[in-house]
Amino acid sequence: MTTRRVRTLTFGLLGVSLVGFVAFSDPGERYFEITRNLDIFATLFKEVNMYYVDEVNPNKVMKTGIDAMLNSLDPYTDYIPEDEIEDYRTMTTGQYGGVGALIGSRGGRTLVLMPHENSPATKAGLRISDEIIKVDGIDIKNKSYYDVNKLLRGQANTVVKLTILRYGQKSPIEVPITRENIKIDNVPFYGMVNEEVGYIHLSDFTTGAAREVKNALVELKNKGAKKLILDLRDNPGGLLNEAVNISNIFVPKDAEIVSTKGKVTDWNKTYTALNPPIDTDMPMAVLTSSRSASAAEIVSGVIQDYDRGVLIGRKTYGKGLVQATRPLSYNSQLKVTTAKYYIPSGRCIQAIDYSHRNDDGSVGKIPDSLRVAFKTKNGRVVYDGGGITPDIPVEKPNLASITTSLENKNLIFDYANKYFAEHPSIAPATSFKLTDAEYQDFIKWLSDKEYDYTTQVEKSLQELIDQAKKEKYYEDIQDQIKSLKTKVYHNKESDLEKFKTEIKEIVEQEIASRYYLQRGMVESSFDDDADIKAALDVFKDMSRYQSLLKGK
Repeated sequence: MTTRRVRTLTFGLLGVSLVGFVAFSDPGERYFEITRNLDIFATLFKEVNMYYVDEVNPNKVMKTGIDAMLNSLDPYTDYIPEDEIEDYRTMTTGQYGGVGALIGSRGGRTLVLMPHENSPATKAGLRISDEIIKVDGIDIKNKSYYDVNKLLRGQANTVVKLTILRYGQKSPIEVPITRENIKIDNVPFYGMVNEEVGYIHLSDFTTGAAREVKNALVELKNKGAKKLILDLRDNPGGLLNEAVNISNIFVPKDAEIVSTKGKVTDWNKTYTALNPPIDTDMPMAVLTSSRSASAAEIVSGVIQDYDRGVLIGRKTYGKGLVQATRPLSYNSQLKVTTAKYYIPSGRCIQAIDYSHRNDDGSVGKIPDSLRVAFKTKNGRVVYDGGGITPDIPVEKPNLASITTSLENKNLIFDYANKYFAEHPSIAPATSFKLTDAEYQDFIKWLSDKEYDYTTQVEKSLQELIDQAKKEKYYEDIQDQIKSLKTKVYHNKESDLEKFKTEIKEIVEQEIASRYYLQRGMVESSFDDDADIKAALDVFKDMSRYQSLLKGK
């Protein structure tokens, strides 16, 4: 063998060995980089802790660093420290020890916003708008909502004493409440919209969601429901297995529901319907919004992919990512994105850019060039990316500026308290309406209240004026501007009449909640809700319903 030949062979063997070495050592290099950076992080923190001019809170600084690191990955990978574990469990199970009431801040006051039906709060007589001033003798002034909630929660069968101020009463009253194990309903309301249309509002996917939907559907069918509205609007999602089981209620056994695919291939799984369905034929309308996410998108996507019902409303949020919790030291946990999920047509509805969204949570329009077409069972074309598009789009209603101002200033909320104090009872929520005389009383009550506002047209006109002045055109158009001002600048009294129908609807819902709690608020909205109206319209025209599902 010649020297050149030997050199060539040796070089070739060295090359193979080098390639093999690089491929083999890459994980080692990766672990070295991890170790190196962890060492830098630890030494950096030690230096900051020792020499920074002010005292450093280790927990706070570390939490900030961890959160910033995880935020660079996606919005759903979170660090859960030990002191937040209970809140996380409540979020996933819907259970906690407490009084069973939603509280919140209104105008600097901590108020009861909604006692849950049959809860300790309701049994003790708490009302919407009761102002909490003390909990077990502790003054809660200047305390955060989170701190007040911690005071209200505790072991079942223990007593917590609330000192409250009630509308129409001058002196505070003390209300003792015996805490119970509270289970927040995934289905806060279900009922009949009319003689043949049932309605189920599914607000979460915590433990037991499928059982609640199943029980609600069976009861509605027993009441004569022949068609169903399933309301998933603003549902943030939750447990994957509950989404699978809820889908199973409406599609045949063994039907594919969703599959997950991630880096750890051993975790990849296809979920199918394991049980006999409750109903595969009842006409369905599923209501969605831009905040319907995750598990809510699985259910709505399954209904659409199998042409099981029509989707009505707005495009969903577009969260097609699956999270799992992993235990960390010191009883903390990591909620980490492990996979993407794919619904029966094969599409993943994860938004392509989930970090940049519109104010309402929607992802906006995804270019067609970035979307892939798939087909439903009947051959309808559907697309991936950016959420699930409804079959019947309904624009989100835009409230008038005066209505928004009345709500933001809590004036509708306060007037409902006044009405409740002056009227011992009202008609059932489905039929309750303010009379014209009562609406005039509302207007009179507003006469000395502050609720001024600027309409969008006024804002745009002011921007035009500012730009005209900047570019020195204002003198040329000031006469036209003055004429426009007189036409578009609002008058509160005339706006109260102009937007009477819209304002009355919200006042009626708020008043109904005082008598019938959340059930009353929902039932009162039936005849005003644009999405429900669209569902009822399509149910009246079954040929249109069928043609939508056939893609014609």
